[in-house]
Amino acid sequence: MDSLKLEIKRLLIEALDLEDMQPDDIDDDAPLFETDGVGLDSIDALEIGIVLREHYQLNIAANDEHTREHFRSINTLVALVASQRELAHAADEAEKQGE
Repeated sequence: MDSLKLEIKRLLIEALDLEDMQPDDIDDDAPLFETDGVGLDSIDALEIGIVLREHYQLNIAANDEHTREHFRSINTLVALVASQRELAHAADEAEKQGE
C-alpha cells in the first residue's frame, strides 16, 4: 500500500475514532460519505479538513467548488495532498531562484 494512502487512512481512523476499522478495511476508491462506502457525515468532513490542515499544512477552502471532489475517497485525498506538496515545492524552488 502506498505510504501516503496508508498514512491518510491511519489519520482518519484516529481522528474520527473509527476503532472498528483498519486501514485495509477502507478501499482506496470507496466513497467516504456514502452509506455504500465508509459512511462518514458532514461533521466528519470538518474533522478531516482540520486533520489535513494540521498534518499537511493544506489550505482547504470550505466554499471551494472542488472541495467535495477532493473529499470523495482516499485516492482523491491523496491526490489533493500530493498536488499541494508539489505546489509548495515549486514555490520554494521559485523563491530560492529569486534570491
